[in-house]
Amino acid sequence: MARGWESKSVESQIESARSDGTRPAPHPVAPEMTEALRKRETLRLARAHVLQQIQACQNPRYLAMLESALAALEEQLDALRASD
Repeated sequence: MARGWESKSVESQIESARSDGTRPAPHPVAPEMTEALRKRETLRLARAHVLQQIQACQNPRYLAMLESALAALEEQLDALRASD
């Protein structure tokens, strides 16, 4: 009996979502804007990953390489901010 009740509840939620036309359509976003947002997010995530590796690094040569990579990522992020 509980299983039947759950399926009715799920069915009701699905129907409600399908028939709910009150949500406004999202504004269209220019492809250039989408690409810029994607690139910024990718660089931000790469920066976070490099910072995490720097914290765990014990090899001085690898640390120097990571710091160089971090500087390059920050330079790219600054260039994106300046173009906005």
